[in-house]
Amino acid sequence: MADLKSTFLDVYSTLKSDLLQDPSFEFTHESRQWLERMLDYNVRGGKLNRGLSVVDSYKLLKQGKELTDKETFLACALGWCIEWLQAYFLVLDDIMDNSVTRRGQPCWFRQPKVGMIAINDGILLRNHIHRILKKHFKGMPYYVDLVDLFNEVEFQTACGQMIDLITTFDGEKDLSKYSLQIHRRIVQYKTAYYSFYLPVACALLMAGENLESHTGVKDVLIDMGIYFQVQDDYLDCFADPETLGKIGTDIEDFKCSWLVVKALERCSEEQTKILYENYGKSEPSNVAKVKALYKEIDLEAVFMEYERESYEKLTKLIEAHQSKEIQAVLKSFLAKIYKRQK
Repeated sequence: MADLKSTFLDVYSTLKSDLLQDPSFEFTHESRQWLERMLDYNVRGGKLNRGLSVVDSYKLLKQGKELTDKETFLACALGWCIEWLQAYFLVLDDIMDNSVTRRGQPCWFRQPKVGMIAINDGILLRNHIHRILKKHFKGMPYYVDLVDLFNEVEFQTACGQMIDLITTFDGEKDLSKYSLQIHRRIVQYKTAYYSFYLPVACALLMAGENLESHTGVKDVLIDMGIYFQVQDDYLDCFADPETLGKIGTDIEDFKCSWLVVKALERCSEEQTKILYENYGKSEPSNVAKVKALYKEIDLEAVFMEYERESYEKLTKLIEAHQSKEIQAVLKSFLAKIYKRQK
């Protein structure tokens, strides 16, 4: 894995160098420096799970055969396209949520002299994806499918963000709008498509597969993405911020979190009143009351049971798939997220 990660990071350096020398724009020394710093801060700084998953998935689809240097480079480049997409979403998401930290450091827009320039940086990150695809994949038989895939997933994610934002609109704090169905819709579109389906879809296209023949695989990955986000909602509240790499703010942000939805299902009338009075307020005392209520109704145990059931259901679905290679891809994804701490 360490070896793959160093190869992956080498490919980042190549892609970054291409973008800093892009012939479609005349860079000044200052603009090139800005771009390099912005890329290193936002693209390179994550756990790289999504990107590395493209390479892992492609290897498994090739039945563990040794990849050529070109295949490795292309799989890594596609992985980085997903990391670029992630960076683009997060830079803008942090502004929309007025977040403080990301990956254990201040959000990009909170850096000195950055501020709202970060919005344009987000747009640049989005454009870079198609610069990379054009430069390295244009001659490939699956190029058009790749472009279509990235456009489709970006659209789905932006729509998921829209549902999230209008459901949690600051001036209309109404917990009665929240339900498991709404939570699932937000998560499916905002997280599951780009975090789970996209890496596998990239690997399938590279392996010469037709994505329309793999709708069952997509369904399993979407379910896995929903399970992942429920874990995220749980960790936002219950994990140590140092382990998590960020300070959870779902309660203050009035997020349609799995925890609040389950709390609404389980609370007595009196407890529901406490939730309505305190959820979505940023004062530490309000947040503490919500967290105390979560403990009172034992949401930790509810989550543990949900995690067990999800794991069993997903394992059953994966083992029902006729292709051993695809089973291996899906099992490797599930193993990475089961009982994660961050």
